[in-house]
Amino acid sequence: MSSAPTDRDYVLGTHDGEINRLGLQHRVWRPTMLAAWQRAGLTTGAHFLDVGAGPGFATLDAAEITGPTGRVIAVERSARFVASARERTREHAQVSVHEVDLMQDEIPAQEIDVAWCRWVASFVASPAQLVQRIAAALRPGGRVVFHEYIDYASWRYLPARPRAAEFVREVMASWRAAGGEPDVADRLPPLLAEHGCRIVHAQPQVFCARPADFTWQWPAAFIEVNLDRLVELKRADAAWAQAVREELRAAESDPTSLVVTPMVLELIAEKRG
Repeated sequence: MSSAPTDRDYVLGTHDGEINRLGLQHRVWRPTMLAAWQRAGLTTGAHFLDVGAGPGFATLDAAEITGPTGRVIAVERSARFVASARERTREHAQVSVHEVDLMQDEIPAQEIDVAWCRWVASFVASPAQLVQRIAAALRPGGRVVFHEYIDYASWRYLPARPRAAEFVREVMASWRAAGGEPDVADRLPPLLAEHGCRIVHAQPQVFCARPADFTWQWPAAFIEVNLDRLVELKRADAAWAQAVREELRAAESDPTSLVVTPMVLELIAEKRG
């Protein structure tokens, strides 16, 4: 266990509003995630690793799939998220949630059948170290599923919304200022090969939604929460944030509006024996 401060915050925050947003995000992405897990071979009795588990939404899904004969290990660096994940999975004895900073601590797991890593590599200081630690936790023949951004700037509104475009650029800049990289997915294939894993599946994941669609709420909720965060970080002022909100409301009231979401690359890699 690292000796770093107990409550390690993210650039996006760990407050109640962010936990609620992460829950909505998980519901939007859940069918895509479950399909990826199925492609990776996740089943009853498997040993599963949830990397960067956040408040534990995916951890709970994994517990229900693997069942009491399986094992689910979740690692997360935010003490607040760890507490939330433990509460969410308290009825599943096969789940253990660990407060771990992957840039400082080893993953407390071995012989993992399936590992899951969604939007973690884009935030860590060293994607290479992240991949090395995940690969070390896999059994020979075990698989890791990554969902990481490959083209964050693909996020746009149609008709064009200039303030929304500014917002996307500012989000990317704020991640890079905090040491992360939004478009990190292009770094993963060579890192996986370096650490003894071969890619067995790859495909882009992107949504296009109208205001009435549930998927529309994913980027809309992110904008709402992150505008406050950008103001808190003093990367934006309240007047600009309000202008972005007004433009989003105009988009939501326009039945011809579309949103194209940031492109995610799904990678499934298998550890060589």
